[in-house]
Amino acid sequence: MDGASERDEHFLRLSFAVARRSLSHGNHPFGCIVVGADGKILIESENGYMPDHDGTAHAERLAATRACRTLGREVLAKATLYSSAEPCAMCAGAIYWAGIGRVVFGLSEHRLRSITGNHPENPTLALPCREVFASGQRPTEVIGPLLEKEAEALHVGIWTK
Repeated sequence: MDGASERDEHFLRLSFAVARRSLSHGNHPFGCIVVGADGKILIESENGYMPDHDGTAHAERLAATRACRTLGREVLAKATLYSSAEPCAMCAGAIYWAGIGRVVFGLSEHRLRSITGNHPENPTLALPCREVFASGQRPTEVIGPLLEKEAEALHVGIWTK
């Protein structure tokens, strides 16, 4: 994958661990981390669907909100958000507005949609994050899908319950 590195794989796998933790807390298996240019983890965020059934509490959206509240623009512009799955259109918009300069994701939105089907708790949008970012006025680098089989494994048996 162009632009991907061992560092990207390392941090992406850490986002998978956050997704597993999210599942153990009764939420959907999505997680992300925001990493500074120096390699320091700045934010970890699990999916927050439960207990309120909040369909906007995606891990990436929650991370972007926290990033806006706690980190400066210069830090965010050089930061990377690592996500277990491709950010949906809502999350990509939040990442863009937060000013996070780079995104690396595991499971593609297309593949996620084939796994979840028409599950009422994940009515996946068929809009790749690259298209959302491309419509903006500042660039957002995107790497993914990366380690997609590992990312997909997080969802085995989840959406058929």
